[in-house]
Parts: sequence; C-alpha cells; structure tokens
Amino acid sequence: MNGYRYVACFFAGMLLANVVPHFVHGISGDRFPTPFAHPSGKGLSSPTVNVVWALLNLIVGYILFRVGKVSSGDDSALVIFFAGIAVMSALLSVRFAKKQAK
Repeated sequence: MNGYRYVACFFAGMLLANVVPHFVHGISGDRFPTPFAHPSGKGLSSPTVNVVWALLNLIVGYILFRVGKVSSGDDSALVIFFAGIAVMSALLSVRFAKKQAK
C-alpha cells in the first residue's frame, strides 16, 4: 500500500470522528466550538455553523475514505482508519473536558 493511502485512511478516521460532536450539537440547537468561532476553537459557533462544519468534515472524510481504500479488504487500511478515529476521539475528549472545567 502506498504511503499516501495510509495518510488518507488516518485522516478519514479523524474527520469522520469529528463529524459526530458538531452534527449532534448542531441539530440539537446547541452552540459549540468550531474553528470559525471567536476566539477560534474556544468561542461558540451557532448550531447552523456546526451542522455545516460537520457536513464539510463528512464530505472530506468520505473522499479520504475512498482514496485510502479503507473498505478494500486491506486490514492495515482498516486499522489505520480506526487509529485515526481513536486519536481524534481522545484529543476531543481532552479538549472538551477542559472546556467544561472552566
């Protein structure tokens, strides 16, 4: 497998994991941090911005999923995809736990 496919698999997992919190908060009508908030990543964005950000992550994540050929039956691609999900999930849990503590 080419190196770029491993990178695509990893980032597909990261982006697809990032869809979940933004989409859930957005469709629930809750404000939630996005890169477009002020200050970036710390302020709260509108529910609509969160839904749009989630859908953008979904589109790019799906494209990377296809480029990485995650569903081709290559177990290493699948492992790297799930590693991307695990890394993003852990990073987000730490980031948002700190947000709640303030």
